[in-house]
Amino acid sequence: MNTPRLLAVRALTALVLIVLSAFSMAAPAWAATPERPAQVGAPYSLMQMNLCLSGGARCYPDTEYPKILDEAVERIQENDVNAVTFNEACSGDVEKIAERTGYHMRFATVLYPTAPYQCKTPGGRGVFGNAVLTKEAIMSAQDAAYSRWNGSEQRRWLCVTTARGVDVCTTHLSTDGEADPASANNLQCGELRAVLESRTNPTVFGGDMNRQASCAPEGFWTLTDDDAAQLPGIQHVYGNTGQPTLEIEGATYTDHDVMIARAVIPKP
Repeated sequence: MNTPRLLAVRALTALVLIVLSAFSMAAPAWAATPERPAQVGAPYSLMQMNLCLSGGARCYPDTEYPKILDEAVERIQENDVNAVTFNEACSGDVEKIAERTGYHMRFATVLYPTAPYQCKTPGGRGVFGNAVLTKEAIMSAQDAAYSRWNGSEQRRWLCVTTARGVDVCTTHLSTDGEADPASANNLQCGELRAVLESRTNPTVFGGDMNRQASCAPEGFWTLTDDDAAQLPGIQHVYGNTGQPTLEIEGATYTDHDVMIARAVIPKP
């Protein structure tokens, strides 16, 4: 017999099942589960900048130091990117940018030619090199020099792995370009391709390549700053994530414009 109390229990049970079903249908495809982290299928963005901060380059007076630092901080905050790749940076300046934005950082020191280059005018800004900044904590990092470079400036690559399970890499290749098949730039391009190909996580890369042709491995997309007003085509962003888009923003205090790449971390 269906008593009033039994009918009430059945009605309440049915209501709970309906609510749970609706919640399940409304949850996004990338919602967190023990087997699948929340970031899978979520947007991911990267900003690439060459800061010209050594103090010795011809472009340095145009940085009107420290205005270039303010510009970098403003671009990071306005675009709310997940990661930033910096070339021609100084370790102390990057620490200031990271502190002001709340991002995590790793820095790769570039030798010049056999010792770290102390950034100057003013001094006390640390040493010269490349950097990666990320919103998420950095769990590990690797960097290494290429086997050859031209001139006195060593060339290196840097990759980090974040707590989100995304790898972010950067580099600044030699200035002898791609015309000569035997150039240091072409050699470095091949070595970088192997580095990116070896990454097992979703990977994004940004860097000043000093070349037009891509160094991305098979399966990666390529975005370049061809539409930049300054030195177009030589900054690149690569990735093996999905749905890449690119925005170019003019820079005021450096001789390279700013690349903002947005993509989606693919589902496994």
